[in-house]
Amino acid sequence: MKEWKNHKELLELIKKELYTAVIGDIMDEMGYTHQFLPPIIRPLCDDMFLAGRAMTVLEADVLDSSKVIGGANPLLKRAFGMMLEALDDLKEDEVYVCSGASPKFALWGELMSARALQCKAAGAVVNGYSRDTKGILALNFPTFSYGPYAQDQAPRGKVIDFRVPIEIEGVRINDGDMLIGDIDGVCVVPQEIEEEVFTCALERARGEKMVLQKIREGMKAREAFDKYGIM
Repeated sequence: MKEWKNHKELLELIKKELYTAVIGDIMDEMGYTHQFLPPIIRPLCDDMFLAGRAMTVLEADVLDSSKVIGGANPLLKRAFGMMLEALDDLKEDEVYVCSGASPKFALWGELMSARALQCKAAGAVVNGYSRDTKGILALNFPTFSYGPYAQDQAPRGKVIDFRVPIEIEGVRINDGDMLIGDIDGVCVVPQEIEEEVFTCALERARGEKMVLQKIREGMKAREAFDKYGIM
């Protein structure tokens, strides 16, 4: 039985009690065994925590289209493609999650973070690098990426669509799926299973706290697992 009445209450429970490891364990048991993004995607700061719904963004490599003659797609003549529209479309508690381009340039930066904060977004997850690291850290905006790299996307990449399904190394992300990120990585919880996942994860997390206390009191690992089924 779920403990939350709405999305806000769910996010508060996640932030207060959950973490990626326990959420991932529950999805493993449900048969969803490939829900973590690759480990190269890390928080810019170890204590960053992210929880929110995906606002999916599709990026593509381009040559500097301002210097290229011809071409049938007028979108490629626009600075950043549809990136500015995607950024402005962010809603409260959403996560800008971007994939599709090669890791040759940064997909996220300080000014994007500032705009996302104005939209009350929950964070950013990019399948590539981020830049303006000191500025992002000063804003304390949860950002998960390959790490810092200053090379700009302007002449090298364009956002070609958003709020469409994307994929990061075999992990499908649909617009509206839940993303949870911490020092141990980023996991994707599909909307259609989220109630079961978070209900079970809350129960498991509370059980783990109890087992931790028992071990601290001297209980052996085998005894703890046999009694509680948690380790």
